[in-house]
Amino acid sequence: MVYDLIIIGGGPAGITAGIYAGRQRLNTLLITKDFGGQVARKAVAIENYPGFEEISGLDLIQKFEKHLRKQKIDIERDEVIKIQKTPNKFLVQTQSKSKFESKTVIIASGADPRPLEIPGEKEFIGKGLSYCAVCDGALFPDKNVAVIGGGNSGFETAIFLAKIAKKIYILEYGPKVKADKVNQAMVEKISKVKILTNAASKKIQGDKFVNSLIYQDRKTGKEKTLSVDGVFVEIGSQPSTAFARDLVDFNERDEIKVDFESYQTKTPGLFAAGDVNVGRYKQIITACGEGAKAALAAYEYLQKL
Repeated sequence: MVYDLIIIGGGPAGITAGIYAGRQRLNTLLITKDFGGQVARKAVAIENYPGFEEISGLDLIQKFEKHLRKQKIDIERDEVIKIQKTPNKFLVQTQSKSKFESKTVIIASGADPRPLEIPGEKEFIGKGLSYCAVCDGALFPDKNVAVIGGGNSGFETAIFLAKIAKKIYILEYGPKVKADKVNQAMVEKISKVKILTNAASKKIQGDKFVNSLIYQDRKTGKEKTLSVDGVFVEIGSQPSTAFARDLVDFNERDEIKVDFESYQTKTPGLFAAGDVNVGRYKQIITACGEGAKAALAAYEYLQKL
Protein backbone atom coordinates (compact mmCIF):
# COMPACT_ATOMS: atom_id res chain seq x y z
CA MET A 1 0.00 0.00 0.00
CA VAL A 2 1.17 3.50 -0.81
CA TYR A 3 0.14 6.08 1.78
CA ASP A 4 -0.78 9.65 0.90
CA LEU A 5 1.34 10.88 3.79
CA ILE A 6 3.84 9.52 6.28
CA ILE A 7 4.53 11.64 9.38
CA ILE A 8 7.76 10.96 11.24
CA GLY A 9 7.57 11.94 14.91
CA GLY A 10 5.09 11.94 17.79
CA GLY A 11 5.77 15.29 19.42
CA PRO A 12 3.55 18.40 19.17
CA ALA A 13 4.39 19.00 15.48
CA GLY A 14 3.86 15.40 14.40
CA ILE A 15 0.68 14.93 16.41
CA THR A 16 -0.84 18.16 15.08
CA ALA A 17 0.09 17.18 11.53
CA GLY A 18 -1.61 13.83 12.13
CA ILE A 19 -4.81 15.49 13.37
CA TYR A 20 -4.94 17.81 10.37
CA ALA A 21 -4.13 15.01 7.93
CA GLY A 22 -6.89 12.86 9.43
CA ARG A 23 -9.40 15.69 9.08
CA GLN A 24 -8.42 16.05 5.42
CA ARG A 25 -9.11 12.31 4.97
CA LEU A 26 -5.55 11.60 3.85
CA ASN A 27 -4.44 7.98 4.02
CA THR A 28 -1.81 8.64 6.69
CA LEU A 29 0.78 6.73 8.68
CA LEU A 30 2.47 8.28 11.73
CA ILE A 31 5.73 6.63 12.84
CA THR A 32 7.19 7.41 16.26
CA LYS A 33 9.23 5.73 18.99
CA ASP A 34 7.08 7.37 21.64
CA PHE A 35 4.66 10.22 22.04
CA GLY A 36 5.60 13.57 23.48
CA GLY A 37 9.26 14.06 22.65
CA GLN A 38 10.94 16.69 24.79
CA VAL A 39 7.61 17.96 26.10
CA ALA A 40 6.84 14.69 27.88
CA ARG A 41 10.41 14.28 29.12
CA LYS A 42 11.29 17.78 30.21
CA ALA A 43 8.38 20.22 30.45
CA VAL A 44 7.40 20.05 34.10
CA ALA A 45 4.83 22.85 34.30
CA ILE A 46 3.60 24.53 31.12
CA GLU A 47 1.99 27.92 31.67
CA ASN A 48 2.02 29.42 28.17
CA TYR A 49 -0.13 27.05 26.12
CA PRO A 50 -3.52 28.68 25.42
CA GLY A 51 -6.43 27.08 27.20
CA PHE A 52 -4.33 25.73 30.06
CA GLU A 53 -3.21 28.14 32.75
CA GLU A 54 -0.91 25.39 34.02
CA ILE A 55 -0.48 21.80 32.87
CA SER A 56 2.36 19.29 33.01
CA GLY A 57 4.09 18.28 29.80
CA LEU A 58 3.01 14.68 30.27
CA ASP A 59 -0.65 15.61 30.80
CA LEU A 60 -0.67 17.89 27.76
CA ILE A 61 0.82 15.22 25.51
CA GLN A 62 -1.69 12.66 26.76
CA LYS A 63 -4.45 15.02 25.66
CA PHE A 64 -2.71 15.48 22.30
CA GLU A 65 -2.42 11.72 21.81
CA LYS A 66 -6.05 11.11 22.75
CA HIS A 67 -7.13 13.68 20.15
CA LEU A 68 -4.85 12.11 17.53
CA ARG A 69 -6.20 8.61 18.08
CA LYS A 70 -9.70 9.81 17.20
CA GLN A 71 -8.46 10.31 13.64
CA LYS A 72 -8.55 7.51 11.10
CA ILE A 73 -4.79 7.22 10.61
CA ASP A 74 -2.34 4.38 11.13
CA ILE A 75 0.25 4.59 13.92
CA GLU A 76 3.50 2.60 13.98
CA ARG A 77 5.71 2.55 17.10
CA ASP A 78 9.15 2.43 15.52
CA GLU A 79 12.15 4.59 14.61
CA VAL A 80 12.85 5.81 11.09
CA ILE A 81 16.44 5.28 9.97
CA LYS A 82 16.28 6.16 6.27
CA ILE A 83 14.20 7.98 3.66
CA GLN A 84 14.70 7.47 -0.08
CA LYS A 85 13.04 9.29 -2.97
CA THR A 86 12.00 7.60 -6.20
CA PRO A 87 10.43 9.51 -9.10
CA ASN A 88 6.88 9.03 -7.79
CA LYS A 89 7.09 8.21 -4.08
CA PHE A 90 9.13 8.04 -0.89
CA LEU A 91 10.47 4.86 0.69
CA VAL A 92 10.70 5.00 4.49
CA GLN A 93 12.71 2.37 6.37
CA THR A 94 12.55 1.78 10.13
CA GLN A 95 14.77 0.30 12.82
CA SER A 96 12.72 -2.90 12.80
CA LYS A 97 13.46 -3.26 9.06
CA SER A 98 9.91 -2.40 8.05
CA LYS A 99 9.48 -0.46 4.82
CA PHE A 100 6.65 1.90 3.92
CA GLU A 101 5.78 3.87 0.79
CA SER A 102 4.17 7.27 0.56
CA LYS A 103 3.50 10.12 -1.86
CA THR A 104 4.49 12.74 0.72
CA VAL A 105 6.40 12.86 4.02
CA ILE A 106 6.47 15.27 6.95
CA ILE A 107 9.59 15.16 9.12
CA ALA A 108 8.63 16.08 12.68
CA SER A 109 11.19 14.02 14.55
CA GLY A 110 12.08 16.75 17.03
CA ALA A 111 15.43 17.06 18.73
CA ASP A 112 17.63 15.15 21.15
CA PRO A 113 19.45 16.65 24.17
CA ARG A 114 22.72 18.32 23.24
CA PRO A 115 25.66 16.64 25.04
CA LEU A 116 28.29 18.51 27.04
CA GLU A 117 31.16 16.59 25.44
CA ILE A 118 33.38 16.80 28.51
CA PRO A 119 35.29 14.05 30.35
CA GLY A 120 33.08 11.88 32.52
CA GLU A 121 29.84 12.62 30.69
CA LYS A 122 29.43 9.32 28.87
CA GLU A 123 30.76 7.28 31.80
CA PHE A 124 28.18 8.62 34.25
CA ILE A 125 25.02 8.63 32.11
CA GLY A 126 22.48 6.88 34.30
CA LYS A 127 24.90 7.00 37.22
CA GLY A 128 24.18 10.50 38.40
CA LEU A 129 24.15 12.30 35.05
CA SER A 130 20.80 12.90 33.41
CA TYR A 131 19.20 14.85 30.57
CA CYS A 132 15.71 14.57 32.07
CA ALA A 133 14.77 15.88 35.52
CA VAL A 134 11.21 14.60 35.20
CA CYS A 135 12.56 11.10 34.58
CA ASP A 136 15.36 11.03 37.16
CA GLY A 137 14.84 13.86 39.64
CA ALA A 138 13.18 11.61 42.23
CA LEU A 139 16.48 9.72 42.58
CA PHE A 140 18.09 12.69 44.37
CA PRO A 141 16.11 13.36 47.58
CA ASP A 142 18.04 15.69 49.92
CA LYS A 143 21.07 15.56 47.61
CA ASN A 144 23.21 18.31 46.11
CA VAL A 145 22.80 18.58 42.35
CA ALA A 146 24.03 20.77 39.51
CA VAL A 147 22.01 21.98 36.53
CA ILE A 148 24.18 22.95 33.57
CA GLY A 149 22.47 25.60 31.48
CA GLY A 150 20.98 28.97 32.43
CA GLY A 151 18.14 29.11 29.90
CA ASN A 152 14.47 28.37 30.50
CA SER A 153 15.03 24.61 30.54
CA GLY A 154 17.76 24.96 33.17
CA PHE A 155 15.68 27.20 35.39
CA GLU A 156 12.55 25.06 35.04
CA THR A 157 14.63 22.03 35.96
CA ALA A 158 15.94 23.82 39.06
CA ILE A 159 12.39 24.80 40.07
CA PHE A 160 11.29 21.18 39.73
CA LEU A 161 14.30 19.84 41.65
CA ALA A 162 13.76 22.34 44.47
CA LYS A 163 10.94 20.07 45.71
CA ILE A 164 13.36 17.15 45.94
CA ALA A 165 17.02 18.11 46.27
CA LYS A 166 18.86 19.73 49.19
CA LYS A 167 20.93 22.21 47.14
CA ILE A 168 20.84 23.12 43.43
CA TYR A 169 23.57 24.90 41.50
CA ILE A 170 22.73 26.46 38.12
CA LEU A 171 25.82 26.84 35.94
CA GLU A 172 25.61 29.32 33.07
CA TYR A 173 28.52 29.57 30.64
CA GLY A 174 27.89 33.21 29.79
CA PRO A 175 27.97 36.32 31.99
CA LYS A 176 24.16 36.43 32.23
CA VAL A 177 21.44 33.81 32.46
CA LYS A 178 19.06 33.58 29.52
CA ALA A 179 15.89 32.38 31.21
CA ASP A 180 12.69 34.41 30.98
CA LYS A 181 12.13 37.00 33.69
CA VAL A 182 9.25 34.96 35.10
CA ASN A 183 11.47 31.93 35.62
CA GLN A 184 14.23 34.09 37.08
CA ALA A 185 11.80 35.61 39.57
CA MET A 186 10.62 32.16 40.65
CA VAL A 187 14.18 30.93 41.20
CA GLU A 188 15.08 34.02 43.20
CA LYS A 189 12.50 32.96 45.77
CA ILE A 190 14.10 29.54 46.25
CA SER A 191 16.91 29.87 48.78
CA LYS A 192 18.40 26.45 48.01
CA VAL A 193 19.25 27.48 44.41
CA LYS A 194 22.59 29.17 43.68
CA ILE A 195 23.37 30.62 40.25
CA LEU A 196 26.95 30.55 38.95
CA THR A 197 27.60 32.61 35.80
CA ASN A 198 30.75 32.50 33.64
CA ALA A 199 30.98 28.84 34.64
CA ALA A 200 32.48 26.48 32.05
CA SER A 201 31.87 22.85 32.97
CA LYS A 202 35.08 20.88 32.57
CA LYS A 203 34.78 17.41 34.08
CA ILE A 204 32.37 15.10 35.86
CA GLN A 205 33.94 12.89 38.51
CA GLY A 206 32.93 10.01 40.73
CA ASP A 207 33.44 6.38 41.64
CA LYS A 208 30.46 4.22 40.79
CA PHE A 209 28.27 7.33 40.79
CA VAL A 210 28.82 11.08 40.34
CA ASN A 211 30.32 12.83 43.35
CA SER A 212 31.66 16.09 41.92
CA LEU A 213 31.68 18.53 39.02
CA ILE A 214 34.72 20.59 38.05
CA TYR A 215 34.07 23.93 36.38
CA GLN A 216 36.23 26.89 35.39
CA ASP A 217 35.46 30.43 36.46
CA ARG A 218 35.82 32.17 33.10
CA LYS A 219 36.56 35.53 34.72
CA THR A 220 39.46 34.35 36.88
CA GLY A 221 40.48 31.26 34.94
CA LYS A 222 40.50 29.21 38.15
CA GLU A 223 39.00 25.76 38.32
CA LYS A 224 36.59 24.99 41.13
CA THR A 225 34.92 21.81 42.36
CA LEU A 226 31.30 21.34 43.36
CA SER A 227 30.43 18.36 45.53
CA VAL A 228 27.27 17.06 43.89
CA ASP A 229 25.52 13.72 43.60
CA GLY A 230 23.75 14.53 40.37
CA VAL A 231 24.26 16.56 37.20
CA PHE A 232 21.38 17.58 34.92
CA VAL A 233 22.35 18.76 31.43
CA GLU A 234 20.12 21.48 29.98
CA ILE A 235 22.18 23.18 27.25
CA GLY A 236 19.73 22.83 24.41
CA SER A 237 19.04 20.20 21.81
CA GLN A 238 20.13 19.03 18.39
CA PRO A 239 17.71 18.04 15.62
CA SER A 240 17.12 14.35 15.00
CA THR A 241 17.50 14.47 11.23
CA ALA A 242 20.31 12.12 10.15
CA PHE A 243 17.92 9.83 8.25
CA ALA A 244 17.05 12.65 5.81
CA ARG A 245 20.55 13.89 5.13
CA ASP A 246 20.50 13.27 1.37
CA LEU A 247 17.14 14.95 0.77
CA VAL A 248 17.31 18.25 2.66
CA ASP A 249 19.62 21.21 3.21
CA PHE A 250 20.86 22.00 6.72
CA ASN A 251 22.18 25.09 8.46
CA GLU A 252 25.25 25.02 10.70
CA ARG A 253 23.19 23.55 13.58
CA ASP A 254 21.84 20.69 11.45
CA GLU A 255 18.40 22.29 11.34
CA ILE A 256 16.41 21.70 8.15
CA LYS A 257 15.95 24.61 5.77
CA VAL A 258 12.36 24.96 4.57
CA ASP A 259 10.14 27.34 2.66
CA PHE A 260 8.28 29.06 5.50
CA GLU A 261 5.11 29.44 3.45
CA SER A 262 4.67 25.72 2.78
CA TYR A 263 7.30 24.13 5.08
CA GLN A 264 8.50 22.13 2.11
CA THR A 265 12.18 21.18 1.93
CA LYS A 266 14.27 21.28 -1.23
CA THR A 267 12.75 17.92 -2.19
CA PRO A 268 9.21 18.23 -3.59
CA GLY A 269 6.70 16.40 -1.42
CA LEU A 270 9.01 16.34 1.61
CA PHE A 271 8.01 18.71 4.40
CA ALA A 272 9.43 19.43 7.86
CA ALA A 273 7.89 20.88 11.03
CA GLY A 274 8.81 21.68 14.62
CA ASP A 275 12.19 21.63 16.34
CA VAL A 276 13.91 20.02 13.34
CA ASN A 277 13.51 23.25 11.37
CA VAL A 278 15.58 26.39 11.15
CA GLY A 279 14.09 28.83 13.63
CA ARG A 280 14.95 30.75 16.76
CA TYR A 281 11.84 30.06 18.81
CA LYS A 282 11.41 26.44 19.87
CA GLN A 283 8.03 26.42 21.57
CA ILE A 284 5.23 23.87 21.82
CA ILE A 285 2.76 26.22 20.19
CA THR A 286 5.04 27.09 17.27
CA ALA A 287 5.71 23.38 16.67
CA CYS A 288 1.96 22.76 16.56
CA GLY A 289 1.50 25.62 14.11
CA GLU A 290 4.21 24.29 11.82
CA GLY A 291 2.71 20.80 11.98
CA ALA A 292 -0.67 22.16 10.91
CA LYS A 293 0.81 24.19 8.06
CA ALA A 294 2.92 21.28 6.82
CA ALA A 295 -0.12 18.96 6.77
CA LEU A 296 -2.21 21.49 4.87
CA ALA A 297 0.65 22.06 2.42
CA ALA A 298 1.02 18.30 1.91
CA TYR A 299 -2.72 18.10 1.18
CA GLU A 300 -2.45 20.88 -1.42
CA TYR A 301 0.60 19.19 -2.95
CA LEU A 302 -1.34 15.94 -3.31
CA GLN A 303 -4.24 17.74 -4.98
CA LYS A 304 -1.89 19.00 -7.66
CA LEU A 305 -0.41 15.61 -8.49
